Amino acid sequence: MINAVGDPQRILLLGGTSEIGLAIVEEYLRHAGASVVLAALPGDPELPQATARLEAAGARSVRVVDFDAQDTAAHPAALDAAWADGDVDVAIVAFGVLGDQEELWQDQPKAVAACQINFTGAVSVGVLLGGRMRAQGFGQIIAMSSAAGMKVRRSNFVYGATKAGLDGFYTNLGQALAPYGVRVLVIRPGQVRTRMSAGVKEAPLTVDPSDVGRLAYDSARKGREVVWAPPAFELVMTGLRHIPAPIFRRLPI
Repeated sequence: MINAVGDPQRILLLGGTSEIGLAIVEEYLRHAGASVVLAALPGDPELPQATARLEAAGARSVRVVDFDAQDTAAHPAALDAAWADGDVDVAIVAFGVLGDQEELWQDQPKAVAACQINFTGAVSVGVLLGGRMRAQGFGQIIAMSSAAGMKVRRSNFVYGATKAGLDGFYTNLGQALAPYGVRVLVIRPGQVRTRMSAGVKEAPLTVDPSDVGRLAYDSARKGREVVWAPPAFELVMTGLRHIPAPIFRRLPI
């Protein structure tokens, strides 16, 4: 249970090796120790490093549970395992794939897989997290959306479409859960320096995972529902959303 000064005692990271997710957990640990549950694909080679990283950051314990975003039938069991030691105070939904965007819109199995991971899997765990936290009467969900979902572009429209769906689900999940004492924070980053963006030309306002981690922690403490990373990116996207479609299609983005 979250203590008297607002520090969580148990944190669940769905997408247990996500660089952004780990940075958010580290930010929580920088303020107070907590037990951490990493939900990740079995055999993920990054798991030992992720575990060691959080132990070094001050985690009281780090436990791993098997989680496959595409295997929605197994999600209830994964959350049962995550809750095995007691209530979860903060749950971070930080899994996803980018993929080759030109390949995705022309390859049906790969497009479906991307949608199953980024959107269907995220909705599946969101419903389950909401039920769990509603029953315990408290909790914080932090969901990683993307600026790409706020104005879907030709250059990455499969990925953008999945994030648009995720964003719509979690922003409204927050409204649905608010009467039960559960809060949802949706984070909309622009480009972040991670493995996912490796090889992609760096755009203006690109941030590090640690920047997102600090923003997530501060925003959750303040009870915010949506935040952009960096905050200045909201102004950029507001401008882009109001550009007429014929002009927008000619922009080199």
